[in-house]
Amino acid sequence: MSKHQVFTVKPVFIAIGFMTSLPAIAEIPLISFRTQQAIELDGVAEDAWIKAAPLRLVLDKTPYKPNQYDGIFKTNYSIRSLYDDDYVYFFVQWEDPTKSVERFPWEKQQDNTWKRLMNKDQTGHENTYYEDKTSIFWNIKAEGFGIQGCDIACHMVDAEGKVADIENQYPGRKFTRIAEETIDMWHWKAVRTGLTDQFDDQYVDSNIDPIANKNWGRKNDQQTGGGYRDNITDDKLGPAKGTKLWNDIDSYALRVEDQVAFLDIFKPGNRLSSVLVEPFTGSRGDISAKAIWDSGMWTIEFKRKRVTTGENAKIEDIQFDDLSKEYLFGVAVFDNSQINHLYTEQVQTMVFEQPRESELETESKESSEKTENPVRTD
Repeated sequence: MSKHQVFTVKPVFIAIGFMTSLPAIAEIPLISFRTQQAIELDGVAEDAWIKAAPLRLVLDKTPYKPNQYDGIFKTNYSIRSLYDDDYVYFFVQWEDPTKSVERFPWEKQQDNTWKRLMNKDQTGHENTYYEDKTSIFWNIKAEGFGIQGCDIACHMVDAEGKVADIENQYPGRKFTRIAEETIDMWHWKAVRTGLTDQFDDQYVDSNIDPIANKNWGRKNDQQTGGGYRDNITDDKLGPAKGTKLWNDIDSYALRVEDQVAFLDIFKPGNRLSSVLVEPFTGSRGDISAKAIWDSGMWTIEFKRKRVTTGENAKIEDIQFDDLSKEYLFGVAVFDNSQINHLYTEQVQTMVFEQPRESELETESKESSEKTENPVRTD
């Protein structure tokens, strides 16, 4: 029996993706340079980053124009990479004149009730009270990714309101086209993962059964704890936690230490965060990051193990286990938007700088010396 999904699909941009036209692989690759210097994730480039030539991109495509969008339509984006024996590191920057860290905040009304602020566009998505984001899609195993990029996994409703012959209320869904194909999805979210210093590590597979997974092929990596959730009472009339006013420095989400019982001592017009956060544990928390917004520029420094482990690691995660291999990826940034984003149609490639023979000899010698002269612990 064929592993190909049998139905009519149309590509679409939803949440993360690329347009329906056929992109081409960019001629200039991102080179991940070898480093022996310790890299501290602080959003500041150490001397080691000087060696790492940036891949510079202009992101100026958007999937649609919301009927109330004050965000940017073009940005200059750069990405650098380093690696060592254990980790691969990235240093990403893009221009954004505003730091957007409001995601449906609670606001106290004149009649002392509470309201989550929303201003949905014509597609039912938010571009006013939301958060800045960025994403990277890594091709694990998806036929056609090198031609269509992330669009290979994005599918829109047809004229009958169906995706993959299934009635659907959403404008589109994410899934790969062939069984056993997966794409790694790294998603940084200013409010939901910014204060926990992580990316949200997710992936896309071929599932089209909404009963098996409400988000179809878009899935979370294995998670043993932590994460983000809504700060809302059971009756959905107000915040459940917090006594700290919203600000854009350290309380646009409520960390564990701030998740105390809600006490309404606030005045009309005061705002509280509607998001509770705690660091992911498990594979979903594989990517550590530090993000800084300053003077109209986002900077994110992040790392992940070159090779991850776990029961589903090869399905959920891109494995940088072959330094001679080319790795295909695509990027996008979101300016205070739920799904609208900026991208380039080109598919990007990352390659690893090959270690010099002298470096390999030195490492081999050091490893041998450690074996011959183990450190005493008695």
